[in-house]
Amino acid sequence: MVSKVGQARPKTGGRVKGTPNKTTAAIKDMIIAALDNVGGIKYLEAQAHGNPTSFLSLVGKIVPLQTDSNINLNATHRIERNIVDPANPDR
Repeated sequence: MVSKVGQARPKTGGRVKGTPNKTTAAIKDMIIAALDNVGGIKYLEAQAHGNPTSFLSLVGKIVPLQTDSNINLNATHRIERNIVDPANPDR
C-alpha cells in the first residue's frame, strides 16, 4: 500500500506499544533481586540518609515524567527578617 504525502503508514509489525525489551525486563528483575538481597526498604532508607544525592537521583528516574498540567497549588510565601544585636545575640 502506498501512502500519500503527509499520511502515516499503518503499523504492520513489531512489539506492541509499551512492551518492555526482554533485556531491559531481565535487568530490572536482577536489580530487584539484588535489592532484596541487601535489605530492600531498609537498605534504601539507609541510602537516603547516607547518600541523599544518589538516592534523589534514583527517585527522579522512577517518578513519572508526565505530570498533570492542571495542578492548582495554593502556596503562601513568607519572608521574615530578624535583626540581631551583636552585643546581645540571645534576644
